[in-house]
Amino acid sequence: MAASGWQAACGLFALLAALPLVGFDQGHVLTLLAHIMIMAMAALSLSLLVGGAGLVSLGHAASLGFGAYALVILDGAGITEGAIVLPVAAAAAMLFALATGVIALRTSGVHFIMITLAFGQMAFFTAASLSAYGGDDGYTLYGRSTLFGARWLEARLGLHYLCLAALAGTWLLCRVLLASRFGRVLRAARQSPLRVRALGFDPLPYQLAAYVIAAGLGGIAGFLFANLTEFVAPSYLAWQRSGELLFMVILGGVGSLTGAMFGAALYVLLEEFLSPMWEHWRILFGGLLVLAVLFMPQGLSGLPRQWPRELLRR
Repeated sequence: MAASGWQAACGLFALLAALPLVGFDQGHVLTLLAHIMIMAMAALSLSLLVGGAGLVSLGHAASLGFGAYALVILDGAGITEGAIVLPVAAAAAMLFALATGVIALRTSGVHFIMITLAFGQMAFFTAASLSAYGGDDGYTLYGRSTLFGARWLEARLGLHYLCLAALAGTWLLCRVLLASRFGRVLRAARQSPLRVRALGFDPLPYQLAAYVIAAGLGGIAGFLFANLTEFVAPSYLAWQRSGELLFMVILGGVGSLTGAMFGAALYVLLEEFLSPMWEHWRILFGGLLVLAVLFMPQGLSGLPRQWPRELLRR
């Protein structure tokens, strides 16, 4: 299964790298692909929490928002150098996660879900109150960030490959973390915190570290998303966005990093094609989630193993 995960992920990265070179280089196509990769990166960061640590957060979108608003605030101050803005965006999201995680991780289960939702909504209303940066109306960037003085992100192709590099790096980092001693403690604490404590490990520092790392990755995704759209609004931090990310993780398969990327890709593609057809297209997603839970308990990542069993039963 580990080998198949590597193969599927590498195949996806190779496909994304090749698409602009084989005719899929139109502006709207590259924008859609960048959107998919950024959402896949955000879904990966949430999958690290949900699948790795068993922490279901409904406030994860706040990390994207902090990354995006760090870019906005620095843009308003005339600082557009990505080498400066990107670390600040990640640090802002990580500091918020550290401050809130110390409190949230004292709880578990539904209480953890609700307290992350509460912190996320606090961040949302705070962003909406920032009248200097557009308030509810949002903020339009003067331009995309530069990288070491060069305007590589102004070209869609440059942004495409930067998003691809960030996605591949995020997947590799999450995979290495989960395969390490750190990840083994996280998974053990997810199954039995009491047993982990009996072995001499306190789960809280490990869970808090995972919470902060996931937020930092979300902050980087928010930085990239703001550069892609050249616009930032409080909706980036809304609980609905957190719900969408959780939907991607469930659709791809809880516990599968590669599945989270495919779940994000499917979600964004369905959104792209359904939204022009019907104003209330999100209603379909509720039905899709129900069907996915009923007939794909392991998500998209489980289909290669589930289908052969179903065929053998017949």
